Amino acid sequence: MKKIVFVLLMGLSVSTVYSQLIQDAVRYSQDNISGTARFRAMSGAFGALGGDLSSVSINPASSAVFNYNQIGFSFGNHSSNNTSNYFGTTSSACDSSFEMNQFGAVFVFKANNSSSKVNKFSLGITYENSNNFDNFIYSNGTNPTTSVANYFLSYANGIPLNVITGLPYSSMNYAEQQAFMGYEGYLINPISNAPNNTLYTSNVPAGDYYQQNFTYSNGYNGKIVFNAAAQVNDKFHFGLNLNSHFVDFFQVTNFFESNNNDTQNGLQYMQFDNSLLTYGNGFSFQLGTIVKVVDGLRFGLTYDSPIWYNLTDETTQYLASTDAQNGTSFSNVVNPGIINIFPTYGINTPWKISTALAYVFGKTGLLSVDYAFKDYNSLRFSPSGDPYFNGLNAEMSSILKSTSEIRVGAEYRINNFSLRGGYRFEESPYKNGTTLGDLNSFSTGVGYDFGPMKVDFAYSNTQRTSNQGFFSQGLTSPANVKNQVDSFFITFLFGL
Repeated sequence: MKKIVFVLLMGLSVSTVYSQLIQDAVRYSQDNISGTARFRAMSGAFGALGGDLSSVSINPASSAVFNYNQIGFSFGNHSSNNTSNYFGTTSSACDSSFEMNQFGAVFVFKANNSSSKVNKFSLGITYENSNNFDNFIYSNGTNPTTSVANYFLSYANGIPLNVITGLPYSSMNYAEQQAFMGYEGYLINPISNAPNNTLYTSNVPAGDYYQQNFTYSNGYNGKIVFNAAAQVNDKFHFGLNLNSHFVDFFQVTNFFESNNNDTQNGLQYMQFDNSLLTYGNGFSFQLGTIVKVVDGLRFGLTYDSPIWYNLTDETTQYLASTDAQNGTSFSNVVNPGIINIFPTYGINTPWKISTALAYVFGKTGLLSVDYAFKDYNSLRFSPSGDPYFNGLNAEMSSILKSTSEIRVGAEYRINNFSLRGGYRFEESPYKNGTTLGDLNSFSTGVGYDFGPMKVDFAYSNTQRTSNQGFFSQGLTSPANVKNQVDSFFITFLFGL
């Protein structure tokens, strides 16, 4: 059984922690197009529409567009393919998952008094899987200059030798733990054996290095939406959502390095495993309105508050290596058997404003366009006022930017059949545009109305590139990864 200890952030390299935590914050600030198959088929362009359970999560006023009670269930299958290029070597990895990604209900209450300005009001509750974290990335190639020993050196230099050799792993801060792993795994050596020595050198022979990195993640970012909306004077719709969010993210990375630079002395190969578990919950709210401008033309406006998260991280580490001394090989295993639990921290995700226009061609079909502005400069870690988090927030402001997102959707009806299609574009939140690239997605789908029940199908293809660094310091050469996700959905809707 692993021992559990609490670890402070003190002693961490600023660049390392900042880079990793910023990536985490961006991850929890983004949503996939999730929900009903109709919603997915039209790429989520529902900011000025209603009559769909998932439209409630885009614009809370949309539930007041419903004419009758409805309940629905949606299922999806996601197939992710990652193609990685690392120093000219191309490799690929695939992952697939099946889930119930949305279910919910809307209840409509019509006014009995014909003279009432409030024509109807509605109440709804839905669950949606906002983000699916299931993914698998494999990268490999020959690094011509840099060994993973540089990662451990970047932590060890400045730490006294008697700390690395004298303190138990459970009593060390994170930086000291990394130095300990490198020292005990024979990747680094002290310049001298004096207790106060603070300088170290690599034990890996100079040359080039074959490296592999496996990253496997799973989990989800879900939310429960509590909705209330009203229709006023047959023209205006107003709504409010209160959202409960929860995060469960698990990631395992396995890094391997070998070399043939000197088979008689020094490190020959090593494996370094790390796991991260992040969990927690949060709260947000949304305000929205939909206006029937003229017959057939609708305008939507929505404000999404930040999500106020409280999250906790847990990490574990394991290292195995083979070292040679004068032609004799020695195997080493460094397994602390410790679960590090870091102090709970807060993330306030960016706020967002969305506008939308939709034109409904009677019972023939519709065309809808949504635009969203998200201010990643407002992304913040808390507690505020803490010097460490102040520095982290300043770093985020220097590398992140505001983004625009466009969604376009169309539907054409032929009797009881519906044909649908959509397109989505979302800018990278990074100023460099390469840490995480722009997102492009297209979708299509069909539906059939049986009367008391509807069945919808959808397919979507999403593509995005990113630079995936194996480590945030010491060994920083990234692999360029192209991610493609093919998704299939089915929804069953029932009138009540």
